[in-house]
Amino acid sequence: DLDETLVHSSFKPISNADFIVPVEIDGTIHQVYVLKRPHVDEFLQRMGQLFECVLFTASLAKYADPVADLLDRWGVFRARLFRESCVFHRGNYVKDLSRLGRELSKVIIVDNSPASYIFHPENAVPVQSWFDDMTDTELLDLIPFFEGLSREDDVYSMLHRLCNSNEASCQLHPPNSTLVCGLLCEYSEGKSFSAD
Repeated sequence: DLDETLVHSSFKPISNADFIVPVEIDGTIHQVYVLKRPHVDEFLQRMGQLFECVLFTASLAKYADPVADLLDRWGVFRARLFRESCVFHRGNYVKDLSRLGRELSKVIIVDNSPASYIFHPENAVPVQSWFDDMTDTELLDLIPFFEGLSREDDVYSMLHRLCNSNEASCQLHPPNSTLVCGLLCEYSEGKSFSAD
């Protein structure tokens, strides 16, 4: 996901914007001010070393593509899917992971919106929505979890084990990131991953 997961964007000026992207809407050029989530650079670089990464966003390509160009200086995103690739279902743009052409037992979606992954909740690693908290460490905190995940053969079994061993952390999108905390606790206690 892009918005509120990796970046926050606004049509209103943001004094400390990392990027300003011109976007044409109805014949008028608008400036979109984009803030990068803290630690997004480290997160993307590490994910690119571990996984085949695809940007899948419900945003329009005319906005998201130039933002991705500026955000992904390392070429981490091997493909980009935009709103046109989503399924409009019950008022929401849903990211149908089956469209990736990959074995779903090896696919994870990182997203702040549970509506985006309602077709594949068992593949989701939810994150807190991010707007402008520059002390946020969620992406940095997720790196060890994904390092462990990269050694797993099947994401379903790993996520299922984590949820069953810590049911308090198995909510789809908790307001205080207990899922992420639970996953990281399980990882740090050595319950979920084999040491290679």
